[in-house]
Amino acid sequence: MPSVAFYTLGCKVNFYDTEAIWQLFKEEGYEQVDFETKTADVYLINTCTVTNTGDKKSRQIIRRAIRRNPDAVIAVTGCYAQTSPAEIMAIEGVDLVIGTQDRDKLMDYIRQIQAERKPVNAVRNIMKTREFEELDVPDFADRTRAFLKIQEGCNNFCTFCIIPWSRGLSRSRDPQSVIAQAEQLVAAGYKEIVLTGIHTGGYGDDLDNYKLSDLLIDLDKVEGLERIRISSIEASQIDDEMIEVLNRSSKMCRHLHIPLQAGDNTVLKRMRRKYTVEQFAEKIRLLHKAMPGVAITTDVIVGFPGETEEMFENGYRFMEELGFSEMHVFPYSKRTGTPAARMEDQIDEEVKNERVHRLIDLSERMQLAYAQSCVGEVLDVIPERDYKGAPGTGRLMGYSDNYIQVVFEGDESLIGQLCRVKITEAGVNESFGKLVRVIDGRTPAMDEQAPQGTALQA
Repeated sequence: MPSVAFYTLGCKVNFYDTEAIWQLFKEEGYEQVDFETKTADVYLINTCTVTNTGDKKSRQIIRRAIRRNPDAVIAVTGCYAQTSPAEIMAIEGVDLVIGTQDRDKLMDYIRQIQAERKPVNAVRNIMKTREFEELDVPDFADRTRAFLKIQEGCNNFCTFCIIPWSRGLSRSRDPQSVIAQAEQLVAAGYKEIVLTGIHTGGYGDDLDNYKLSDLLIDLDKVEGLERIRISSIEASQIDDEMIEVLNRSSKMCRHLHIPLQAGDNTVLKRMRRKYTVEQFAEKIRLLHKAMPGVAITTDVIVGFPGETEEMFENGYRFMEELGFSEMHVFPYSKRTGTPAARMEDQIDEEVKNERVHRLIDLSERMQLAYAQSCVGEVLDVIPERDYKGAPGTGRLMGYSDNYIQVVFEGDESLIGQLCRVKITEAGVNESFGKLVRVIDGRTPAMDEQAPQGTALQA
C-alpha cells in the first residue's frame, strides 16, 4: 500500500485543506503515516507565508522531508508555494509545487512524476481565479466540531498582509454545496460546524443577492445541527441583517472573533483597515444587544510602523473599555512585498515586546473577568476529550457556546453530546463546572446530580 505523510504550517484553513487533500490520497488507496517517524512514498508539505518566518520554517520542513526519503515524491502546496514557486523549485529534491488552487489535479501530477521523475511547477496566477475550489472533508480526527470551508481569498489588501497575493481574491462556495456538506457532516454525527475561510465574513461578496446572513438562515434549518460558529468576521461585515440573524437564531454560538488589529484611528488608517475605532465600538454595542453575554475575541498587531506610545496607550484603553473575552496579540513582523514593510519609522523590537506583554496581561485579565461573569450560569458544552490536565480522572473538557473551555466530571460516553453544565469556578484558560443534564436523550437525564434548582435554570 503506498503511503503519504503530511506536514501543515499556518492557519486553520491550511489544516482544512490538508484534510481535503488527504481525502484525495485515501481514494487512491494510500495510507497516511507519521511525518516524523515513518518513511513515506509521498511527502506533502502545506506551507505558510504570512510572515518571513513562515517561509523559512516551510523551507526547513521541505528539506527535512527530502532527507527522510530522497526517493519519495516531495510535493509542496499552500501559500508560500503560491507566492514563491521558483524559490521552492530551487531546493534540490522538490518534485512538485502546486499553490492554493488546482489541487484536484494533484494525484495526476504525482502519477506523472512517479513515471517520469521530472520536477513540475504547477503554480498558476491566483489573481485570475474566480471559482471556489470544491474540496470536501467528510470526517475530522476531532469528532465533535467539524470545519466547513465556505470561502477563499480576500479583497482587503491591508498594508501588512501578503494573503491576497497567496490566496487570490474573495470567492464563495455555492450555497447549495455548503448546505449539502453541512447535512453530510450532521449525518456523520457532528453537532457543531465551524464556518471557515480566509476572509469568512466576505462570503457572498461575489454572489448575487446572497450574503453570509442568508447562508446562516439556511444553515439554521439543517435538522440535527445544534451549533453554528463563524471562525472570524470583520466589523464592517456586521450589518443589520447579520445582527437580526444573531438575534433570532438559536443555533448561532454566542462567540464571535472580530479582528481589531489596532485601537487607534491613525494606525488603522495606515493599516488600510476599513473602519474607525468609533465604528468598531458601535458594532460591538449592537452585538451585545442582540446576543446578551456574547464572547468577543479579537486579533491585535502591536508595534505597527509609526505606532507611538500615545497611539499604543489609546489602543490599550480602548481594548480595556470594550472588554474582549480574549485577545490574540502579535508583534508586527515585516512581510517582504507589503507596503508596511517599506514604511519608515519601524518600531524597535524591544519596544514591541514590552507592548506585547502588556496586552497579553490585559487579555488574561479580561479573559478571567469574562469567565467569572459566567460562574453560576448553566452553559451548553460539547465535551471533546478526556481532560488533558489530569487524564484518566473521569473529567471531560469541551467548549461552551460562548467559547469558554470547561472541565467537568463525566463519562467518556458524553463526548460529542450536548451537555448542560453549571459553571462553578472560573480560570483564565479553563473553567470548571458540574454536569446538570444531557440534552441528547441518548443518556438518562442527570438532573438529580445537580444542586437543587439548577436544572430549572437550564
